[in-house]
Amino acid sequence: MSNENQTLITDFTLVGLSENPKLKLFLFIVFFVMYIITIGGNMSIILAYNFSPNLQNPMYFFLTNFSILEIFYISTTAPKLLSNFLSEHTTISFYGCAAQLYCVLLLAGTEFYILAAMAYDRYSAICHPLLYTVIMNKIACLQLIAGSWIISAANALIHTSFTFTVPFCGSHRINSFFCDVPVLLKLACKDTWINELIVFIFGGGMTVASLILTVISYVKIITTILNIHSTSGRKKAFSTCTSHLIVVTIFYGSVIFMYLRPRSSYGKDEDKLVSVMYTIIAPLLNPFIYSLRNKEVKIAMGKIMYRLLATL
Repeated sequence: MSNENQTLITDFTLVGLSENPKLKLFLFIVFFVMYIITIGGNMSIILAYNFSPNLQNPMYFFLTNFSILEIFYISTTAPKLLSNFLSEHTTISFYGCAAQLYCVLLLAGTEFYILAAMAYDRYSAICHPLLYTVIMNKIACLQLIAGSWIISAANALIHTSFTFTVPFCGSHRINSFFCDVPVLLKLACKDTWINELIVFIFGGGMTVASLILTVISYVKIITTILNIHSTSGRKKAFSTCTSHLIVVTIFYGSVIFMYLRPRSSYGKDEDKLVSVMYTIIAPLLNPFIYSLRNKEVKIAMGKIMYRLLATL
């Protein structure tokens, strides 16, 4: 019977953030503006890197890749969220849901490891400044980016495959604005302890592994900074890390809260706010966090704006 119900499923209904028609229009405007700002902010960092010779170093190479990732990441959820605000039919096909889940997991996982690579880059720059260009050479940087995508692709495939092999029955209403593992498991009509175990082992293992790499890098960074005798030297060294630490805290905190919990706590309305935090707010804040605290990026963006205005 379970298999029968599963084969009959052609789509799911996304409840979204609100079912109030008046509020939906307001939310559409708010999230549309946030989406445009996110795309524009991250694109500005990408342009600044490509058109500024002084930004051609590993730190900005990783930041540019991170910005590209953020554009893809928010684009997996925001367009569908926006269209559902304006439509009475908020359905997503079975395979569309599977594709969206895979993309979200792929991009989130890649983000974890790129953040870890960025922490390792700061460790190399601060703890081994004389060997920095040797350690973080072009091939090493490309290998770190490629490794992040490959590990995340395998992890996303495991979670998506196991999630969509469980039988779904009863209500097909997903209490979220996108397809995610916790809310989908809530709709399963059999015990999902195996899926939960997979989330903890593979998802938790991947998250914790990247977090450990980040923490180890920063423990060594902080130890090195504390040994710097001049106050100005300590401030300068630490200022290159604070933006990254803010982003790590926002992203890791919200994702760990969302995924590494028992099934009984899945699908609550407050979870939507947490989901908004790591799928919409984090990509929105990242360009501002990195650019407003980074003098080189601000100078590069200013020069690009000056060139654009000069051509008009």
